[in-house]
Amino acid sequence: MPTLFDLLPFDTMVTFVTAALLLAFAPGPDNLFVLTQSALKGPWKGVVVTLGLCTGLIVHTAAVALGVAVIFQTSALAFTGLKIVGALYLLYLAWGAFRAKPEALGEGAAEAPGEWGRLYRRGILMNITNPKVAIFFLAFLPQFTAPDRGSVTVQMFALGGLFILSALAAFSTIAFAAGGISRWLRASDRGQVLLNRVAGLVFVGLAVKLAMAER
Repeated sequence: MPTLFDLLPFDTMVTFVTAALLLAFAPGPDNLFVLTQSALKGPWKGVVVTLGLCTGLIVHTAAVALGVAVIFQTSALAFTGLKIVGALYLLYLAWGAFRAKPEALGEGAAEAPGEWGRLYRRGILMNITNPKVAIFFLAFLPQFTAPDRGSVTVQMFALGGLFILSALAAFSTIAFAAGGISRWLRASDRGQVLLNRVAGLVFVGLAVKLAMAER
């Protein structure tokens, strides 16, 4: 049975992880989402959002490895349908952000029931309703595979796993960096309102960008 290093040589893994980290840190919908949520709710909740986003990446990895992502590349109807769902979901998040009132963010503040699970599910939905991620994986992952090294499907899953680990590291770093803002927000209702408005504008911008995306 081939080992991971048989399927993916060390130099290939280093090149792939370097590219994945650069892509993960580059401004985009997912890391902007982590940034705003971490600033509003604290770094650990930003990490929960990150775990949700990475769970969505598992879905995209499986879709590419099993060939399902080709549907979104070849079917205008499927691509348009999913991006509309994604854009509507982002607008829903924007609506919630614009309506949000200042919360008690002190150490003893009460936490809304089920908030951790809600943030995790929000990360999943944010990721899987973006067909551009599936198409990006479809274009990106095969560049690092080679049929002579063994099963391309297994190589795809291995690369997807490395990408997910890279994204987890990058987004968690962003979460803790942005989470420092939340300490200031504990003492500033006006700051919370302002940041919620900024988050709402970010969601609207991402929704418009997704709605206008082409295959």
